[in-house]
Amino acid sequence: MKTLRAIARETGCNHALAEALWASGIHEARILASIVAEPKCVTLAQMEQWVADLDSWDLCDQCCTNLWVRTPFARDQALVWSERDEEFVKRAGFVLMVQVAGKDQKAPAELFQRYLARAEREAHDERNFVKKAVNWAIREIGQRSAELNETAIAVAQRLQASDSRTARWVGSDALRELTSTKIAQRVARREL
Repeated sequence: MKTLRAIARETGCNHALAEALWASGIHEARILASIVAEPKCVTLAQMEQWVADLDSWDLCDQCCTNLWVRTPFARDQALVWSERDEEFVKRAGFVLMVQVAGKDQKAPAELFQRYLARAEREAHDERNFVKKAVNWAIREIGQRSAELNETAIAVAQRLQASDSRTARWVGSDALRELTSTKIAQRVARREL
C-alpha cells in the first residue's frame, strides 16, 4: 500500500487512468485505480461493474474506503449491496456502512438505524468476510452517537441470544467493543 500510495501521489487523480488500471485485471493495479479514480466521475454503472469484479477482501475494502464512500451513491449502495448474495458484493455493502459511519458527518441517524436493522438481518451469514464486515458495521455505527450506541448494543444483545452460531459470534464480539470504556469515552466526546 505504501508503494501504491506513493505512485498515486505522483500520478494524481485521473479517472481515465483508473479505468485502464481496473481493466488490466491486475490486483494491485485495481487497488491503485481505487485511489486515483475521481469520485465525481464515478457512475452507478461503473460501481456495479467494479463491484462485480471484486475477488478479495482487501480490494473490496480499498474501493469502499478510497473511492465509493466519496460518491453521492454511497449511502444507498450500502443497503443495495448488503442484500446481494455474492460474497464480496455483500461485504462491500457492509464496508460502505462502516465508511459512511466514519466519514459522512451529515448522514442522518435514521440511515444508521436502517443499517443496523440490515446488519441484524444478515448476521447469520457464515462466510468469514461477510460476518466480519457485519460485525465491523455494527461496531462502527455504535461509535457514532450515544443513541446509536444504545441501538447497536440492543442489536448485539439480540444477536448474542440467537440460535445461529454466526450471529452469536457477531453479537458477542460487537458487544464486547460497544460496551468497553474506550468506546463509551469516544461516544461521550462526540456528544460534547
